[in-house]
Formats: sequence, structure tokens, C-alpha cells
Amino acid sequence: MTPAQWRDELSEILVAEDPTEGLWQYCDSGRAAEVVPELPALKLEQDPIHRHKDVLAHTIAVTAKTPPVLKLRLAALFHDVGKPATRSFEHGGVTFRHHEAVGAKITRKRLRALEFEPEMVKDVTELVRLSGRFKGYGDGWSDSAVRRYAREAGPLLGDLNQLIRSDCTTRNRSKEARLHRLIDEMEERIVLLAREEAEAARRPQIDGQAVMARYNVKGGPAIGKALKFLMAIKNDEGDLPIEELYQRLDRWWADNVGD
Repeated sequence: MTPAQWRDELSEILVAEDPTEGLWQYCDSGRAAEVVPELPALKLEQDPIHRHKDVLAHTIAVTAKTPPVLKLRLAALFHDVGKPATRSFEHGGVTFRHHEAVGAKITRKRLRALEFEPEMVKDVTELVRLSGRFKGYGDGWSDSAVRRYAREAGPLLGDLNQLIRSDCTTRNRSKEARLHRLIDEMEERIVLLAREEAEAARRPQIDGQAVMARYNVKGGPAIGKALKFLMAIKNDEGDLPIEELYQRLDRWWADNVGD
């Protein structure tokens, strides 16, 4: 078979409503070892977090939990593929540090070999790379950390969050519910922060109260003109160091308003 035929065969298995049986047959028959050898290698790796499963069993469970969309299913299938290469016993028990970054490289190489479309390769590789980014959110993230997460994910944010939801295969329902609540909370924060940023973008860095206090004047046409001047700077140059902005405002005020 050609790489394109192998690609189509794997894709057909993945987009089934429930790919569980098809994936197990794919591995047990030896087909996966021929086409995607990284997949059966996961069966040899015990997952210290999901103690009831080896990594392959966990991977198939995660894949089955995602919606039947090829991009998501591929990302789920490959999200832990870097674990065998990163296994370590140096830090007290088995660890898989940076397995997402290693897995992303493996994913890119394998999907290219199977002749997936470049955009698909790019998106799936990025989802694998980002698949561990949510860890630690429950310990408390600052607003800047939430913004960074959303910025890194970009247009893949919804897919990434769906992958993270599906990656929880615990039998502990309260633990699963907590994870989903945390993701819901983060999604709400992302929307709120985006709204705040959009509102801030429509305002100058220095507000009217600060202008009036600086020049000891009350509101009036001069304040409106000053704010318009400040907004023009923001639109043209973005946010500037506040002291530089005050210096430019002082020069404008002296030239246009005076004492």
C-alpha cells in the first residue's frame, strides 16, 4: 500500500463514531506496527497517573472520548507518543518530562510520512505540543498566564480545550468533574479578559481625570482634545511608557492649550 492508502485507512478508523474496537484491531493485527510503530510501543509503557492502564489503553480511551473530527482524533492518538522516549527514573518514580515537545516532533514526522495535508500536520503537531499546558491551572494562574495560554493556542484554543477534557479518563467522577469545572472557569476568564482588553484598546492610556489633575483644570473642550490626541498616539504606536506619554502630552498641552 502507498502512504496515502495507509493514511486513508487510519483516518477511516479514527472518524468512526466509536474508534475503540477499530484501534485495538489495528494494533493487535500488527498493522499499526507497520504503519504507525509509535502506537503499539505505548503498550509497553505503564502510565503512573492512570494506574489502571498502560499508555496505549489510555490513548485509545482518550481518542474515543473526543468528537469524531479527524484533527482532534489524530491529536488524541499522538498526544502521549513522546512518553517512551522521555521516560526517566531520576526524579523519584517514573517521569516523562517534556514528552509533549518530543511527541510533537514524532507526530510531525509520522504525519508527513503518511502524506497528510500540511495544514493538518501543522495543527495536530501544535495540539500535541500544547497538550500539557493546562497542568497547574488548578494551583492558581495569574491573568497573564491565562492570556499566554490563549495566545499560544490561538485558533486551536477550542480544540486544545476539548483535547484536555478528553484526556481525563479517571474512574473518579469527582476528579473528572473538577477538571471540567476548571476548564469551564478558564474559558470564562479568557472571554472576560478578552472583553477587558477590547475595552482598554478603545481608551487612551491616560484618562480624563489624570489629565485634569496634571494641569489643575476642570473638564471642558481642552480635555476632550487632549484625550483625542492621546488616542491617536495609541492607535498609531500602541501603548508607550507612561512617562514618555506624559512628556508628549505636556508638549501638546503647551502648544495647544497653554497656561
